[in-house]
Amino acid sequence: MHVIVTGAAGSLGRVVVSLLNGDGRNITGIDIADFDDVSGVSHAEAAVDLNEADQVASAMARAVEVNGPIDGLVNVAGGFAWETVADGSVETWDRLYRMNVRSALIACQAALPHLASAASIVTIGAGAAAKAGMGMGAYAASKSGVARLTEALAEELKGQGVRVNAVLPSIIDTPANRADMPDADVSTWVTGDEIAEVIRFLLSPEASGVTGALVPVSGRV
Repeated sequence: MHVIVTGAAGSLGRVVVSLLNGDGRNITGIDIADFDDVSGVSHAEAAVDLNEADQVASAMARAVEVNGPIDGLVNVAGGFAWETVADGSVETWDRLYRMNVRSALIACQAALPHLASAASIVTIGAGAAAKAGMGMGAYAASKSGVARLTEALAEELKGQGVRVNAVLPSIIDTPANRADMPDADVSTWVTGDEIAEVIRFLLSPEASGVTGALVPVSGRV
């Protein structure tokens, strides 16, 4: 089984790759960063800008040449910024749209011609998209876009046997989040392993009846 993971060199991407590789899958990692210390990737596509459709299409085509048709696409790549509307900038909204929605859209479009039968697409959304708190407007709006992309593509592909779902984490326990919130109770956060386990299920045949779902993975927040 061939699974492509975008953002595979990031904190969550590494956990997802490690877990899926442990099941014997061939993993292609795609990232703007390099893969020098990422374990579990059988084929790496580094220095790929996920907002550039030509780059992503070429990376997907090379991955298929190496590992065969795509059985799973996991869109982990994304980003976050805290900024109020009053003191913020339009550029932040544009940047988060590109990081969270546009990158997932381009990856999905590039993967579609190479999908195996009964393939599964899973994208990382956010629980915060349901209601934006202070400083979360741009982020919540972009992750709302991820949810709508998931639902629309799931409807389009229903007749082809391809499933499309999204995982909606709360605060993820990552080194960056711990540094940004040093006084927080991290025991309430969701771990990368917990998110990766849900992704593994959504990629599996056991989830054959699940498509168009937005699955909360909220830890104990």
